[in-house]
Amino acid sequence: MSKYLGIDLGTANVLIDVKGEGIVLNEPSVVAINTKNDDVVAVGQDAYQMVGRTPANIKAIRPLKDGVIADFNITEKMLQYFIDKLNVRSRFSKPTIMICAPTNVTPVEQKSIIEAAEQAGGGKVYLQFEPKVAAVGAGLDIFKPQGNMVIDIGGGTSDIAVLSMGDVVTSRSLRFAGDKMTSAIQAYVKSNHGLIIGERTSEQIKIEIGSAMESDEKVTFSASGIDIVTGLPKEITVNEKEIEEALHDGVLQIVEAAKGVLEQTPPELSADIIDRGIMLTGGGSLLKNLDKLLAEQLEVPVLMTESPLDSVALGTGILLENIEKHKKY
Repeated sequence: MSKYLGIDLGTANVLIDVKGEGIVLNEPSVVAINTKNDDVVAVGQDAYQMVGRTPANIKAIRPLKDGVIADFNITEKMLQYFIDKLNVRSRFSKPTIMICAPTNVTPVEQKSIIEAAEQAGGGKVYLQFEPKVAAVGAGLDIFKPQGNMVIDIGGGTSDIAVLSMGDVVTSRSLRFAGDKMTSAIQAYVKSNHGLIIGERTSEQIKIEIGSAMESDEKVTFSASGIDIVTGLPKEITVNEKEIEEALHDGVLQIVEAAKGVLEQTPPELSADIIDRGIMLTGGGSLLKNLDKLLAEQLEVPVLMTESPLDSVALGTGILLENIEKHKKY
């Protein structure tokens, strides 16, 4: 019997759901490569520990950028490593895979995602759009003739969609999400404090004191990095108000995109969304007070799913239960 895998191929993390078993793998989308011979040194969590800490000949690479494959060969190696780790292949059968992509992927990008999964050891490979799968994973019944709206903020993309009768009615995908939030904090600290900080430090600042509104100057974080002027190590303190300022323009992009989707939504479905609210999911949705800001700006209730980081993977698991009905090439 072939296994059924649901893969959330995220810019920040790869999650794999095995039908009947639930989520069995959750690791960073990072591969460490030896540039002298192109050998894979580490994948996933082990490779993530090396980010910003490798010698010249070892390079820690994120093979996905803005929700799509930036380096096909390394993505294939990464997927192959994870699939082999799960031991789901046999001599006689290859796993059936459902893999997810943002709504704005081009046909060429769709093909490359499917090919990467096939080359990594998949048998039949189905592609689904992330906001649809995230909505299912968040517990929404999208297969009835009623409007459901989801805002899925991942690492590489923010996908906003209105769904009805099992499909996307209107959607927007923008390339401002968790990774761009991290970059915005790095740029702000460099510009306002003259300090170069690493990606992991910036990520930690976002998690610890990131806020979309109602920030407090008394909430602070001590960050270490390299002083631009002296080139020496230095520590500074940033506060929550500063990080809100750093993220303001990007968060506004998400708000405007959500408004754009609502404006394009048929009136009957809009009425459903007012009654049912908007479901917020994805790792980026964990930004403090983002749900409050969206509710205030969109004038619609905004609800946070119970497991925002796992929604897409959980959704693939649910859809895999009835693969023939929900498959999409």
